[in-house]
Amino acid sequence: MISKPALIIEKSKIFCQRCGQKTSKKRASLPKEKYYCPQCLNFGRITSLDTLYTISEPNFFSVPEMILTWLGELSPYQQKSAQHLMKVVNNNETFLLWAVTGAGKTEILFPALAHALEQKKRVCIASPRIDVCNELYPRLKAAFSQITITLLHGQQKQKYQYTQLVICTTHQLVRFNAAFDILIIDEVDAFPFRNDHLLEFAVKTARKRKSALIMLTATPTKKLLQKAGKGVFSFDYLPLRYHGAPLPQPQVFCETWKKNIQQEKISIRLKRIFADWEKQGYPFLIFVPRINLLKPIFRIVRQNLKEDIKGTTVHASDEHRIEKIEKMRSGYFRYLVTTTILERGVTFPFLNVLVLGADDEIFTRAVLVQIAGRVGRNKKRPTGDVFFICEMQNKEVKEACRQIAFVNRKGAVLKNETMSSLPKKNS
Repeated sequence: MISKPALIIEKSKIFCQRCGQKTSKKRASLPKEKYYCPQCLNFGRITSLDTLYTISEPNFFSVPEMILTWLGELSPYQQKSAQHLMKVVNNNETFLLWAVTGAGKTEILFPALAHALEQKKRVCIASPRIDVCNELYPRLKAAFSQITITLLHGQQKQKYQYTQLVICTTHQLVRFNAAFDILIIDEVDAFPFRNDHLLEFAVKTARKRKSALIMLTATPTKKLLQKAGKGVFSFDYLPLRYHGAPLPQPQVFCETWKKNIQQEKISIRLKRIFADWEKQGYPFLIFVPRINLLKPIFRIVRQNLKEDIKGTTVHASDEHRIEKIEKMRSGYFRYLVTTTILERGVTFPFLNVLVLGADDEIFTRAVLVQIAGRVGRNKKRPTGDVFFICEMQNKEVKEACRQIAFVNRKGAVLKNETMSSLPKKNS
């Protein structure tokens, strides 16, 4: 067992060895010349009287006969990325995979994960979003049914146990020290991980000295791309979805939607969209920029649909958020009126989406691309409707549409190259 003081007292500041943050003594002071860390108070108060203990990682894991129980197959596009990840794991590299939404990033991980687990390495998949973790957990449990998996986040009641595979929010990494041989950060560009020094420190401390770091994203930040360009870490790009179909290109319409909502009505265009969706029978999401818009918009949408079509609202602090998402997934709800909390990490088959107020500042390029990426993820319906409704087309809306068009062009080139390289069947 290794121990170290929780706080290091410097001349004018204190340094927290749990979260890696510095705080002025004045702000962190307690009676009798003692101090606490206000930066990571959400994890429980830590003071200069405390000691941090680390238990060594023996990696005493039993390896089952069959590790990967997933029966699916990777596409030729996915296989190339999967082989790259295998090298990353073997060489303990830091690596960024930029893959479009719906590329099947989780499945691409499977061969490398199976290889690492076979070698008795300890693996963690972390994401900034609870919904992403909840989505990953059953998929990983099904793919690695003989491996015990721990799921950790603030709303999870499951007690911690020492397991070879851990799925958690990035905030939970603060609780680990030199624990993982492989650390995978899914949705590395997402809030709250992006530009959060506490979480970046948590990633560093949670890794073993010799370990691999794999970052996954569909919408990389400029900072990540610059680092990749400078060779800070290795990089791969997959611009094609697993089923080979392109991302749905958003249809953008400008109208005075705010004024209509205040008058508790919607445009003829929106009425037609809802009428079409009602006939199609597919589920849909309506994204709004503010929580206070959820109820009035839900009320108007409900008035324009048949009574038997059930829906509800959902947002980040909704106590029934997880339950509502599960009811949407099971088909009980046909639609959700939601904030950006469902921009990523959730998959509903055959989905359509509409963004109301797409020109609001909350809807950045990355958010809009992620929202559009919710559509067409199932090979039985690789298409779908994506509507951006705004007062005017701003820079973020235009850039989101351009990025989708760009990756679709790149994907078409990759598809043609891959198909031409495959051995031709005898006629």
